[in-house]
Amino acid sequence: MKRIGIFLIMAALIAGVIGCGSTPAPEEPVPYALSISSTAGGSVTVTVNGEETAIGPGEMEIIFDIAAGTDVNLAASPSEEFEFVQWLGEPVAGVMSPVTVIDMQDDYEISAIFQELTPVPTYELTMALSPLDSGTATDETNAGPYQEGVLISIEAVANLGYGFVNWTAPAGVFGNTDETQTTFTMPGQAVTVTANFELIPTYELTMAVSPMGSGTAIDMTDGSPYAEGTVVNIQAEASQGYHFVNWTAPAGIFSDANAVETTFTMPGQAVTVTANFEVDPMVATGGYHTVGLKFDGTVVATGLNTSGQCDVDGWENTINVAAGGYHSVGLKTDGTVVAVGLNNYGQCNVGNWTDIVQVTAGYRHTVGLKSDGRVVAVGDNGYGQCDVDEWYDIVQVAAGYRHTLGLKSDGTVVAMGDDYFGQCSVDGWENITQVAAGGYHTLGLKTDGTVVAVGWNDFGQCSVGSWENITQVSAGYYHTVGLKSDGTVVAVGLNNSGQCNVDAWADIVQVTAGYYHTVGLESDAAVVATGFNTDGQCSVNEWNLN
Repeated sequence: MKRIGIFLIMAALIAGVIGCGSTPAPEEPVPYALSISSTAGGSVTVTVNGEETAIGPGEMEIIFDIAAGTDVNLAASPSEEFEFVQWLGEPVAGVMSPVTVIDMQDDYEISAIFQELTPVPTYELTMALSPLDSGTATDETNAGPYQEGVLISIEAVANLGYGFVNWTAPAGVFGNTDETQTTFTMPGQAVTVTANFELIPTYELTMAVSPMGSGTAIDMTDGSPYAEGTVVNIQAEASQGYHFVNWTAPAGIFSDANAVETTFTMPGQAVTVTANFEVDPMVATGGYHTVGLKFDGTVVATGLNTSGQCDVDGWENTINVAAGGYHSVGLKTDGTVVAVGLNNYGQCNVGNWTDIVQVTAGYRHTVGLKSDGRVVAVGDNGYGQCDVDEWYDIVQVAAGYRHTLGLKSDGTVVAMGDDYFGQCSVDGWENITQVAAGGYHTLGLKTDGTVVAVGWNDFGQCSVGSWENITQVSAGYYHTVGLKSDGTVVAVGLNNSGQCNVDAWADIVQVTAGYYHTVGLESDAAVVATGFNTDGQCSVNEWNLN
């Protein structure tokens, strides 16, 4: 753009001189000037024929030589914290749009007017609890302070033992005052939003077992007292000689009352949860008699009774039985022991025994395992079979004709007594899970289901090297019996009375070998027997130990 100056004045004079006395030339459009300014708080961009001119805050600029009829674009841009108000000066006076267009028909003086924004008030939001330490109240939006009308996400979480009640505030609006997660609309003032909680009533959970000493009942959650509706993990574990039956309680809900591990939903009252157990039915074979333990703790017996070894009718609360040459032994629920039968070597002198967890009977001696892993023995000790006082860490005992075995917790075995045939030569045994003692031989069941044996083998009673998948072994006088994992039975050794005729047996859960007979307990607690039956020791067909 050219600036107006002397040049324009001279041009006008020349034009006048030339025009005197001649035809006037056509008038050209008169160029105009635009004076544009901006108040503090913003800038203006002027665009003329594609050329931009920027006017900063509080500045002014004059643009010359703008041809008449030219469109000039004006754009006002407020600075931060300012706003555009209007244009002043013709032809845009009063226009409030920050962008406008003028048609140049004259010299114009135009100003862009800005003003400082009025701050929008914000207010503090405070989150609170009632009562203190009852939980947490959280502003999830976390962007305060807030303007009036802002929608804020809030959440309440109760501490253990408390329950959420509602939200309260002196002003503002909740999406739902009864929900732990909701929204709050900010009022035009500072405000405290309170999450209200209340103590939840709690009730004691007592764990019990029936009968006493039959096992343990454990609250695995271990958080009593509990609020109503709390889901508690519970577990039952049977003591030796028992099996779990079910859970019972006067109130509350079990997820599975027949499962050893289950859950219990707490009722709105103190409650006792009871793990119920029953005695494991079992059979024991002596010299010429057989003893059966029923699920209710009573005992039956059949066979030779010349010494009263079958006089067990009055026994109650029994959890383990054993049969010797001519005597019978019973372990009671309270850890004491009873015995009947021939007592010529004191093999029945068990009246002072306490804290016993397993009993076994040899030919003329009786052995008891104590809960602390030590062992006691009475009876014939002519071969040192009762010299077990120094044994420790024992988990199972077995008594043979004239020797005694002890299985240690580390899977090794100790033995005392007659070793004439090597029946006590067990020093190198490892990974043993059960032991059995026969007439003159000893058996060990290994963790892999195979069996080892030492001792007299004239009848093949130790020929067990090929056995596999065995879960229990028993030793008779001259024969050996093994229970397989599929419930079938194998036997080797002397079979003069058919004591090894067990090939057809099935669904067996326990086996026991006497002098010349073998007895098996079926899964339904029925009993089968084979072998020498002159004294009725195999007359068990009508037994059902359930």
